Amino acid sequence: MGKDLSVVVSAQDDRVRYRRKVRRCLDVLRRMLDDVTFDTESPTTGLEIELNLMDSDAEPAMCNAEILGNLADPRFQTELGQFNLELNAIPRLISGNGFADYELDIVESLAHAEDRAGKSGCTIVLIGCLPTLRPDHLVLANLSANERYRALNDQIVGARGEHFSVDIRGVERLQTSNDSIAPEAACTSVQFHLRVPRDEFAAYWNASQAVAGIQVAVGANSPYLHGRQLWAETRIALFEQATDTRPDELKAQGVRPRVWFGERWIDSVLDLFEENVRYFPPLLPIIDDEDPVEIIEAGGVPILGELRLHNGTVYRWNRPVYDVMNGRPHLRVENRVMPAGPTVIDMLANAAFYFGMAWELAAEEDPIWARLPFATAEDNFHVGARRGIEATVVWPRVGEISVTDLVLDVLLPKAYAGLDRLGVDPVQRDRLLGIIEGRCVSGRNGATWQASAVWSAEHRRGLSRDAALHDMLLRYSSLQRTNCPVHTWPTD
Repeated sequence: MGKDLSVVVSAQDDRVRYRRKVRRCLDVLRRMLDDVTFDTESPTTGLEIELNLMDSDAEPAMCNAEILGNLADPRFQTELGQFNLELNAIPRLISGNGFADYELDIVESLAHAEDRAGKSGCTIVLIGCLPTLRPDHLVLANLSANERYRALNDQIVGARGEHFSVDIRGVERLQTSNDSIAPEAACTSVQFHLRVPRDEFAAYWNASQAVAGIQVAVGANSPYLHGRQLWAETRIALFEQATDTRPDELKAQGVRPRVWFGERWIDSVLDLFEENVRYFPPLLPIIDDEDPVEIIEAGGVPILGELRLHNGTVYRWNRPVYDVMNGRPHLRVENRVMPAGPTVIDMLANAAFYFGMAWELAAEEDPIWARLPFATAEDNFHVGARRGIEATVVWPRVGEISVTDLVLDVLLPKAYAGLDRLGVDPVQRDRLLGIIEGRCVSGRNGATWQASAVWSAEHRRGLSRDAALHDMLLRYSSLQRTNCPVHTWPTD
């Protein structure tokens, strides 16, 4: 997706050739899964953090190009909107003090970026949806100055053939439409990567799907969009609707959406790649010179560029990733369900909770996915996004249960066990999972803090909704810098 636009445009004239190349890559991956040794070293993890930029008045600041120019740090990259950046933390093991190393690295990287942002008159905010965004901010002109985003926009808009409609019914209701994918820029997340053994990929993906609703409920941090209080994690609904390439007729025919939870448990990573090729037409038909068949027959390891590019335009909430490092192929689960923020330590607590649960659930002899219907896991996901930490979900052997009780009684012990098996230092384990416990005991996370702060500003101080959102965001930004967990923040 990083190639220039001229390559994209010329490639559009030969979608048939691109589609054939994707299928050729898929055939090679099938062979590799049978015959090639994949990297099975200790489970490396990774974090990608999407950031928002705001000015001193808590308005979105369209200055990412200027900040990136001043940073000159390859760990920071553009994201879709000019008010977005992305930080790619250095991948590492989480055994021992790995989480402490993550914290130091991320805090120092953000401090460096914050210094450069200050020179441009803005600041960095870790939040799922910037609550002061208005429709006039989310327009084509405010996409980042990167040709790949314009190319992707042109392809998705062309596939849709009409405006993108958004209708989110939460505490309040929002109905809007847009002629571009710019509203997607309002969705800022943190993505957790977990490298897993080839033969065990299905177990880790299934486990990740099973707990996705629990993750998003406990870590929700996106209650506001365009001045309306919507879902606890509005980012989920917005992302699903704002990039939906299907007109109503295709929805009625059961065509799958590109932002997709999925529809079944899997037996192999190949199931996911095959579905992506079978169900989704290509968006960016960029063809590499690599012949993956020649490379594998010569004993090499192919990049499979077309398959990876196509895979990157199907937005699963838990995405399969094939990658090559140091000449060796490996597989990762990319967990994409969580919002950014509220603090670095909150995000690392979310990471610890996910990594621990996934590692433990994937190893159980009586797997959760054998007892939990897939449709129920999907229902839990949307209920968790809508209701957040106040959600009631369905779980095997207990039936309906509040998400806080499920975490405290069932899933936190599994996360502790999983982190122990991963070799995480007990001090780090207890600190991070203690934050998850603190949220559940107090019933407070980023979404509830934002809603409480806005309610207080409106009803106790008499501010308008717009003024209350700006006031809340300025306080949020200040408290974020303390790196204290959000459930300990004062609301008044």
